[in-house]
Parts: sequence; C-alpha cells; structure tokens
Amino acid sequence: MLIATAQFERVAKMVTQRVAKLLCAEVFVIDQHSVVIASSTPQPIGLPWQQICSKPEINYLRVPLSLEAQSGEVIVGEPLNGEVISPRLTQVLVEMVINQTAVIDALPNQHQLKNKFIYDLLHGSVADEANVLRQAKLLGLDLSPPRAVILIDAADYILDSGSQGFAGDSSGSSSVQAQPHQQETAEARIRRRAQLVIGSVVSFFHLPNDTICAYIGDGEVAVLKASDTKNLVTWANRGDVPEQSSSSWANLTALNRAAEALLGRLRSDTGASISIGIGRYHPGIRGLARSYQDARAALSLGCRFQSRNPIHCLDRLGIASFIGVSDERTKIELATHLLSPLDHEPEMLATLDTFFAEDCYPSSTASRLSIHRNTLSYRLDKITLLTGLDPRRFDDAVQIRLALLLRTLR
Repeated sequence: MLIATAQFERVAKMVTQRVAKLLCAEVFVIDQHSVVIASSTPQPIGLPWQQICSKPEINYLRVPLSLEAQSGEVIVGEPLNGEVISPRLTQVLVEMVINQTAVIDALPNQHQLKNKFIYDLLHGSVADEANVLRQAKLLGLDLSPPRAVILIDAADYILDSGSQGFAGDSSGSSSVQAQPHQQETAEARIRRRAQLVIGSVVSFFHLPNDTICAYIGDGEVAVLKASDTKNLVTWANRGDVPEQSSSSWANLTALNRAAEALLGRLRSDTGASISIGIGRYHPGIRGLARSYQDARAALSLGCRFQSRNPIHCLDRLGIASFIGVSDERTKIELATHLLSPLDHEPEMLATLDTFFAEDCYPSSTASRLSIHRNTLSYRLDKITLLTGLDPRRFDDAVQIRLALLLRTLR
C-alpha cells in the first residue's frame, strides 16, 4: 500500500511537470480525498482542492488518473499564453502523458538493472556467457579485465535507522519507531546511503563510472575490481607474489593493501564501522561467482574469528580458513598457496615432516636429521621468512601441518 502510494505520487509529479510544459498551463493532481498532491507551482500542495478553485471564471479540465489501487484526477487550467486548445485535444494529450509516464515509471532504472545483473552474476545464475557479455555491454560493464570481488559490509551505515546520522548524510530519523509514511523514506535512505558508499569506491579507485559496483542487499556492496598488475600498480611492491604462486592468488597482497586504503576512505566518508572481504581472481565469467564465494567466506569467518581486523581474506584467516571453508578444492588451493614458497626447497619440506613427526621437539628433530640444533633453527627461520608462518608457533604449526596434508590430495 505504501509503495503504491509513493508510486502514485511520483507519477503525479511527473505528469504535472510534463503537461504544464506542453500546454503552458497550471496543472494540479488531486488524490481520492481531493487533496492536491502535485502542482505546477508548489504553494497549493497539501491543500484541499475546494480551497484552490475559488475562481469560478476559470474553466478547469479534469482527467481521471488511476494507478494500482490509487485514484485521483489531473486538473488542467486554461493556457497561460492565451492559446486556445480544444478540451478534447487537451484530454487526449493528458491521457497520453499519463499512460507513457506510468509505463516508464514501472520500468526498472539503470541502477536496478545493473544491481540485479551483478547479483545474478555473483550468485552463479549464468546460463550463457555470450548473453552475459551482451548484457554487460548494454549496461556499460567491461568484463574483459581479470576481476576479483571486494565485498563491503556497510550494514551499520546503510541500514542504520537510529537518530544519529553519519558523515555525508543528514537523514537520521528521530523517531524510535518509524511511522507508516516514513517507511518509504527509509527505503530511499537505504538507496541513498548505498549510493554514497558506491560513490566513495568510485572516487577512491578513480573509476569513470559506478558500473562495476552494485548494492546487493543486506547493507552489502560488491565491487568487481580489476585485479591485474596494471590496475593494482599503486599498491603493488616487487616480490609480493612468488613466481611459483598460483594465478588465483596473484596480486592478492596488492589487493589487500588497496582494500585497507579503501577502508580508510569509507570510514571517513560514512563515519561507520565497515568490514571488507576479499576474493581471489578466478578466470572466466563464472570465475566471478567463485571470487564472490571466497570473499563471502572470508568476510563471514573473519567477522566471527578476527573481529579486530576489518579486512578479511582466506589466506590471512589462519586455521579458520581450513575449518570454516566447506569447499575441498578451495582448501587444497589454499594449502598449495601457503606452501608454494617451499616448492623448490625439498630440504625445508623434509625438515618440516620430521619436525612434526617428532612432535615439534627441536632436539629429537635435529638428532633424527643428523644436524646441529643451530642448523635446525636456521632452517625453521628460513621457512618462516619464506612462508610467513613460524613452525614453532602453535597456530602457524597447525596451518603448516594441515597444508602439508591437504597438498597430498592434489
């Protein structure tokens, strides 16, 4: 009912503007209670029609306006420029404007189409890649560069209905419980705040437009970020990704740095708590759905187990990635990625196998390997330097051990 009322008022305003421009006349729209809800001049809005039509010498033409369960009338005064237009022609013209406006208003706008397209894309609703590419082109979305998903959880800002507005937004409601006429305003506020978050992303990455960003509901914004070296050069350092690393993990360190900088911009613009999940790049159109799954899993696990860190990625979640991700292929790929710096270090891998076989006791490990304890310490330090994981720390040791086991399933 509230949506129908809002749609009726929206159509009434557009009809009023168009008819007034076409006929150069005063135009009003009244609802079923004879209250003016739209006018070519703002003063009469909200007033009873009887209070306005106090001049009997003016001939008003009245045309019915019906939309869904709402009804009213379009009331047209005499042309202000003195032209004489037959009542029949005026009525036909007004009816044509009403019909065209109602049809156009019912069509989804560009933002809605784009949001739905990206939502379907990320949720794997892809039947024909050629058709997807055609739709993307129509929406101005370029899917040719390699892209990874950045998932922004801005629910605390976008969905907030409290009395305190945030930076860039003065629409906070002072009412604890929204009144019926405020609910549509709440929907508009959600759209506006989502667009503000998207605008911040566009500005931060210096994008030509917002076509790669979409509000996907529940306070979340998805960004299809170009993840090749060219588009991440600002955040990339030499040596970030080992040459033997899988392409799915390539440039992930730079993508994390970009997300950290983006988080600072978003917090500054919204004044709210925001978390970000980062997905890997996966090839092909369907790869975007896999990247979204990575980002979704990272965000969910990260918020549960690493709430202090607002940036979440599967390769930075520690043990949580191995126990929280259900997809076996993802676990194997993660294990391969974590140990990839040791692919050409058979001595280091043998040292790890022995270290774990000896329950992480340095003395018995060194004895079994027939090396000095200082040599063992040197090897463990080298493993830490190469992988970023220290076998002498419990959590890191568990990750390495799980990764060693999972790698055998390749």
